[in-house]
Amino acid sequence: MSSINWKEKATALKAAGFDGRAFVNGARVAAQDGATFDCISPLDGSKLTDVARCQKADVDAAVKVARAAFEDGRWAHLSPKKRKETLIRFADLIVKNAHELAVTETLDMGKPVSNALAVDVNAAQNTIRWFGEAIDKVYDEVAPTPRDSLALITREAVGVVAAIVPWNYPLLMTSWKIAPALATGNCVILKPSEKSPLTALRLAELALEAGIPAGVFNVLPGYGHEAGAALAEHMDVDCIAFTGSTAVGQRIMQAAAASNLKRAWMELGGKSPNIVFADAPDLDAAAAAAAGNVFYNQGESCNAPTRLYVEASIKDEFMAKVAAHVAAFTPADPLEGDTSMGAIVDDIQMNSVLKYIESGKNEGAQLIAGGSRTRIETGGYFIEPTIFVAEPHMTIVREEIFGPVLAAMTFDTEDQAIALANDTIYGLQAAVWTSNVSKALRVARAIKAGTVHVNQYNDDDITVPFGGYKQSGNGRDKSLHALDKYTELKTTWIKIDNA
Repeated sequence: MSSINWKEKATALKAAGFDGRAFVNGARVAAQDGATFDCISPLDGSKLTDVARCQKADVDAAVKVARAAFEDGRWAHLSPKKRKETLIRFADLIVKNAHELAVTETLDMGKPVSNALAVDVNAAQNTIRWFGEAIDKVYDEVAPTPRDSLALITREAVGVVAAIVPWNYPLLMTSWKIAPALATGNCVILKPSEKSPLTALRLAELALEAGIPAGVFNVLPGYGHEAGAALAEHMDVDCIAFTGSTAVGQRIMQAAAASNLKRAWMELGGKSPNIVFADAPDLDAAAAAAAGNVFYNQGESCNAPTRLYVEASIKDEFMAKVAAHVAAFTPADPLEGDTSMGAIVDDIQMNSVLKYIESGKNEGAQLIAGGSRTRIETGGYFIEPTIFVAEPHMTIVREEIFGPVLAAMTFDTEDQAIALANDTIYGLQAAVWTSNVSKALRVARAIKAGTVHVNQYNDDDITVPFGGYKQSGNGRDKSLHALDKYTELKTTWIKIDNA
């Protein structure tokens, strides 16, 4: 990794120029009215390219293309084996173009290039490969009917799927949506975030090269209130899958209900609790996880454990251990191979995070690390890793910040820890650290969250579902459970003549 000259690769990519046009029916196209918006790099505030600003007319055209592709069966009617082979070729092409995709992700979104390559690109190809391999290994059902009947329960593709993905893991979140949707035979219209659209557009070209037919996978860059809203309201979109904020997810579900009752799957915000008991088996590992999983990806992760609850008897010892990890996440040039924290995605998000930090100070939270913008001379959007000792009522504890800000608090009893953990509108992930297995299971069962980690935080795999309780959304990404979102169950009841 350290031997790769990422800056040289970035310079070459910028010199060649990025194509910001939409991708519809197998070709790059401008927005129908010619509108564009600037794609700005958070590394230095420079403009990377113009990106098509797709709106309702573009959505209508893309849906028409996707509907035609679905109905004529150019993808849906292929044998499972053929779809599998195509998706595996798609994954292979991601691997072949891994360096280009990683540098593009870094320039566009700001994350360290080492993370973009090792995590985002690798996980994206693995997700597409895994769902490709799953296609011919998922069986339908035969119901236990009387002898004079045969009932077949089969899964069928929903049809036209709209996928709206966020800016924090553009390539990875795209793969989580499109892989199961394509595997099950659907046609997809992807709307990437306007903050980081470039890898999604490149991905569409690779999909076509792999053999996914034109019209099956389309990408419309644009703003959420324009292209995103048009997809949610469209009468000929059968399913919409979204990852992003809870507020936007609520609007999408309302639009889905008010239009054609399209299936709506929301993976939304989080404010995950991390509970550390005094009997944790390894306080050093717990401290490393507490810091690393909040400061990773500049804190721009919906599942980050941003609420830290420490048993009061070990508070000072443990917080000193957590604070010792801050230096390892000093923001630096994301194009250096050893950088661990990069740039916030844009100036809007940077200013939002800084306002939350100010609110923490104003409400009386104790600032023990960070708290300021840094690397201002670069023109980029960098914030120091920040740690507060806070109180449960404070804004930095209640609201999702989506930046490198950790709020730590104390508790005295197991019941108090559970109550504090559940005192949130969210329920995405959580963690508990203890040597007592019974305590770990009691707490895990009591916490309302889609995933509860025990004595670790970052273990993950494509084989397990990702999603939340409460206002963290519905449905699940990853694992075979994701196939349920993009298929309909059909019962075919056959009368058997016993004459």
